[in-house]
Amino acid sequence: MSLSRLSLSSGRSIELTELRLRSTYGTMLEGYPCRPINEMKIRGLLRTAESAFPGGPVHLVPPSREFPDLAPGGFGPVEVLPAVACVGAFRSTAVDPGRDPVLYRSALTIVWFQAVPDVPSGDSDQHPLCDVPWEELARDHEL
Repeated sequence: MSLSRLSLSSGRSIELTELRLRSTYGTMLEGYPCRPINEMKIRGLLRTAESAFPGGPVHLVPPSREFPDLAPGGFGPVEVLPAVACVGAFRSTAVDPGRDPVLYRSALTIVWFQAVPDVPSGDSDQHPLCDVPWEELARDHEL
């Protein structure tokens, strides 16, 4: 049973089977949000996704970045990612149309950032997941 369904801009329907949310800057005790810190956070989130869902492909949806009008610190300008870091396991029908639709599914783990802790669902073309090129990234597997 899936947590939700999402329609991609390609028309493909994908199902969310597992979702992990965390505060983007919740563990940051010192410093300020800047490019080096953000790149470190993104790399860590990708490593987390790869170990949580081993053997399958992992894709990062490039996050939006805000640059508030604040004085830069020692690591450069302030650069803020959306507040919620997300890792989701998704599945859909097989990518290869030659595969038996009863025996095969495709899967992809996606990492993205969003402003609020909502579960992605529906066919909102506003969601950062809607433009994921599923056919290029997902991998088919036998059930």
